Amino acid sequence: MDRFLRAAFDQAQTGLQEGGIPIGSVIVRGGEIIGRGHNRRVQSGSAILHAEMDALENAGRQAARVYGQCTLYTTLSPCSMCSGAILLYGIKQIVIGENTTFLGEEDLLRSRGVAVEVLQDPACVAMMTSFIADHPRLWNEDIGGV
Repeated sequence: MDRFLRAAFDQAQTGLQEGGIPIGSVIVRGGEIIGRGHNRRVQSGSAILHAEMDALENAGRQAARVYGQCTLYTTLSPCSMCSGAILLYGIKQIVIGENTTFLGEEDLLRSRGVAVEVLQDPACVAMMTSFIADHPRLWNEDIGGV
């Protein structure tokens, strides 16, 4: 696991330890992490604090040119909301830990010129597989299911 996916994975683990959904994300520019986040819907009672949204929030206000130079790393394929934010802010590259437990809007991102790399990292897959099996109701709430 490369260091940036590891940082996103560590964020996911933090979310899990806090009683939330274990999805993490980091935003990288020029080899430096400028924003870190994890899914905090449960912890904050939020409708929108997915990992990618939290990382954007924690990166702070940035000029559009900054986002265009960034790569977003996330442990799980991004949902429609997070994909929309990636497009809105002009992030040109994302690296996804895995998409076997959830396939987000990768085709949309690719169709809009975003470079999408899916690693199918075994640790990311195991983390989400275990969480979904242990907390199906919470998982379905988060992704808009049952």
